[in-house]
Amino acid sequence: MSVAFGRGYLRTRLELIRLKRAVRTAQRVYKILEDKRDVLISRLNELVEEAQELRNRAISILSESYRHLLSAYMELGPQRLESIANTLPETVSINMDTFTMMGISLVTLEAKSEEAGLLYGFGDTSVNLDEAARKIKKVITDICKAAAAENNIYRVANELRKTQHLLNALEYIIIPRYEEAIKTISMTLEENDRDYFVKLKHIKRVLERRAAAKT
Repeated sequence: MSVAFGRGYLRTRLELIRLKRAVRTAQRVYKILEDKRDVLISRLNELVEEAQELRNRAISILSESYRHLLSAYMELGPQRLESIANTLPETVSINMDTFTMMGISLVTLEAKSEEAGLLYGFGDTSVNLDEAARKIKKVITDICKAAAAENNIYRVANELRKTQHLLNALEYIIIPRYEEAIKTISMTLEENDRDYFVKLKHIKRVLERRAAAKT
């Protein structure tokens, strides 16, 4: 391969056979990479749609929860609200896992909620605070899924960029150089064959003249 790329290839039939095999291999690799690119584009589009849907849903739920939280803030006051928040334990844990798609390491994020009993009486809080807490707890799952989808978008897009670079190299550099080398060698061999044929005809005429002179 390096011989052809350096344009120092041998103009022989053996080299011609080697280069024809190499160009066929490069064309097969190109087809495989084309299929990979199509799969990556399809998966990338799916991830973008998924992330957008999760993001929009999370924004909608967060907006509602913030409205309830603001109402609770007005009802209870900042000090009471902060006091209640400080008494609540952590009830959500995030687990990350990885899986492989076409050689790309992708991630999943899963939020697990743990039920915790109320550490305050119903008289100490408000319906708005409870509703805000419920919605925020609910939206964490979507936030984790959206974060994983956006991370995977970057990874798939990066692999797609690498694949496209390889396709461009094959289409515009590697395969054309092989084909150029094959054409050059073929022309050289054809010219050598013509020269050899002319020489044979000349030798034949000389031999015929010698044979005629002897008779």
